[in-house]
Amino acid sequence: AMDLAEKVIRLAESDKADFHTLYPDDMPLKEKIETIATQIYGAGSVDIDRKAMQELKNIEDMGMGDLPVCMAKTQYSLSDDPTLLGRPSGFVLKVRDVYVSSGAGFVVALTGDIMTMPGLSSHPAAYDIDVNEDGKIRGLF
Repeated sequence: AMDLAEKVIRLAESDKADFHTLYPDDMPLKEKIETIATQIYGAGSVDIDRKAMQELKNIEDMGMGDLPVCMAKTQYSLSDDPTLLGRPSGFVLKVRDVYVSSGAGFVVALTGDIMTMPGLSSHPAAYDIDVNEDGKIRGLF
């Protein structure tokens, strides 16, 4: 383990790293989405809903077009279709909406029929948490 750690340190401190981002910050948001979809996910093309296109324009008009893009999609596939398991290719990625997550500093592109809270069930455990008449919390475990 020490040999590996030392090698990682040597490589990190060398000039051999060839890191580059997938797209430049100043690339239009639509092109950022298309780049992620085609170069990473294997999509053949991207279909962005009219409402989402208008929102992309609004985001850019507000000066936030240089933000990175976070794709919200099914966990079962690199497509927006949960039945296309794994890494399909040549599919059309459908973007239904976009919004800015300004605190986190990125634009979210929503694809398919998903919830953006990972692991949130139809009846979250928080619904069962309460404080009884003695001030004791119940429903945590």
